[in-house]
Amino acid sequence: MRNHLIATATAAALLLSACQREAENLVQVTGHLFVFNYRVASATYMLTLKKTGPIPDGSVIIAEFENPQGGDPLVLNQKIYPTGDKIALQSENLHCVRKDRPYSVNVRLVDKDGKVLQELKTQFRSDLDQTVLPSKPLVLGAGYEKNPEVFKPDGTVDFSNTDKCPA
Repeated sequence: MRNHLIATATAAALLLSACQREAENLVQVTGHLFVFNYRVASATYMLTLKKTGPIPDGSVIIAEFENPQGGDPLVLNQKIYPTGDKIALQSENLHCVRKDRPYSVNVRLVDKDGKVLQELKTQFRSDLDQTVLPSKPLVLGAGYEKNPEVFKPDGTVDFSNTDKCPA
């Protein structure tokens, strides 16, 4: 009887520990950086993920990037494709990125029915201040024509950054 009781208790403990196991990680962060494109006067978040498990068809990644300008987060909703094992998420253009300030991003992997499969949190930190970028693109169009708002007809050049940023 005592052996039966020990065996039952052991089986119950194993079942409980299996129930408490964390959900399987289906993606992991492999990189995160700010992309400053001087030519078109833009800054964006770039987050790369690697698939580490099978992701159900129809799943999406929802990324909420902290808005450096303040206010609501910048939300990116991106479908996950079955081919390839890498996922790249790039935000819309940013304004007011500050050097050495941490910016947070929350990522949710959601299946086609809206069930959250995984959540991730990470931080971005820039080694540049966005004031290094001009306010206007240096070039326009597919032929990379000089932007007349930057390169003036009188020969002067305006590389100023006019973003209005919170202190």
